[in-house]
Amino acid sequence: MTIANATTRHALSIAAVKRSLNVLLLVGVLTTASVAFGQQKTGPDLGQDDSLTWHGITLFGVIDIGLQYEDHGAPFSDSHPAGSNNIVQKYSRQSAFGATPSNMGQSRVGLQGAEPLVADLQAIFRIETFFNPQSGQISDAQKSMVANNGRSAATQTVNLNSSVAGQAFQSAYAGLSSTTFGTVTFGRQLTLMADGVNKYDPNYGSQAFSLIGMSGPYAGAGDTEDKRLDSSLKYYAALADVFHVGALYKFSGATGSANSAYQFDLGGEYAGASVDAYYSKAYSAISSAPLSAAQVQDLTTVGNPAFGFPVGNSLAATISDNTTFSVMGSYKIDPLKLFASYEHIQYANPNTPIKAGFTDIGGYILAFVNVQSGPTATFAKDRILEVYWAGARYTVASRLDLTVAYYSVNQNAYGTGANSGCSTKLSATCSGTLEAYSFDADYIFTKHFDAYAGAMYSAVHDGFANGYLFQTNNINPTIGVRFKF
Repeated sequence: MTIANATTRHALSIAAVKRSLNVLLLVGVLTTASVAFGQQKTGPDLGQDDSLTWHGITLFGVIDIGLQYEDHGAPFSDSHPAGSNNIVQKYSRQSAFGATPSNMGQSRVGLQGAEPLVADLQAIFRIETFFNPQSGQISDAQKSMVANNGRSAATQTVNLNSSVAGQAFQSAYAGLSSTTFGTVTFGRQLTLMADGVNKYDPNYGSQAFSLIGMSGPYAGAGDTEDKRLDSSLKYYAALADVFHVGALYKFSGATGSANSAYQFDLGGEYAGASVDAYYSKAYSAISSAPLSAAQVQDLTTVGNPAFGFPVGNSLAATISDNTTFSVMGSYKIDPLKLFASYEHIQYANPNTPIKAGFTDIGGYILAFVNVQSGPTATFAKDRILEVYWAGARYTVASRLDLTVAYYSVNQNAYGTGANSGCSTKLSATCSGTLEAYSFDADYIFTKHFDAYAGAMYSAVHDGFANGYLFQTNNINPTIGVRFKF
């Protein structure tokens, strides 16, 4: 009866998602049919065209699709937000070629609005849905993982964790905004740290050309699922046109989150220079992964503690308390813009462990979780990542942007016993590095349409290379186009 009820609830949740999407598309059609010009911005990095604004409500969207070749990849996914690996993975083993979505920017459609209240105070809202234009599916990284449950590395298709788990809306928040007092919003939204990565990454979070754009733990202050947070309260304000401050708090007990999280931001801009310092603390953060063949067997073995969890909706997970601080900066001297940033991430055993059976984002079940306390816990010694990136963006004649970037992640040796202090690939707890280099060109034909081409090379060494059975490097030449409205 429990399994049947869970299956019914899952089916109902899928139906609810489809109904929500139909409503969103209907509203978009009605909005387009009643276009009028106004002053409402049409979304981040989408320019100032207001042709789809009507009575203060704006329809906006991005469709980004391209072709990509990977020399060491795996068969592409129809559901993962990026479609391909982009960076080398444990199952990277063969060349792959095909259509990939959202290479330069996430494909999405949404509505946002602003309603003047009094003086400079406005009521605001935003909702948006992510989709994969090459397959027509709602973007769902967790779906790509459960599709690989029980499969060996030699037979896996692209699968990676993300905060994008097939939800009807990836952003869904409302709030108040004032040029005098700042902006406060509540709902599901990007964190301050993720905003910082999008601002200070030379590639602005591109999945095809940025390590920190493709590998979500760095934008998620430790775990990619924390790049966006449900039930979060966010505040941001500019002071004297030079300094700005931000704060975010996620309430505990929210669906897909075991405990609370909070972040702070302090920064400033002057004479072309911009600097921000961030601090983040996330309790019982989740990093999920496909089930091994043995774990799939456990789900179907009577008497096993994991018996009864649905194979097609279950994942394994590592739980940790994450503490992160970062300093990010840029300096612009037209036509050149320089970037440099540093991030420090510390993983510790959680104060509040999560038990198997917890419902994660997107309604997926965590059927297996790591050991979270005691001498055999995963983080008996804290894991520390130091993340560096730098790059430059050169604008040629206002239409062509050329970007070069370097990314590096260094891991400490956090094993105990025989693996204490190791620096080889014999254990994932040994010290190691992940690095990436990228170059790309983006030509802007109009404010709505651009075309891009580039490539990113990535490689893992020592502890980061543990479990990589086939290849330890990859390059992904990519071309594509992007339409924005």
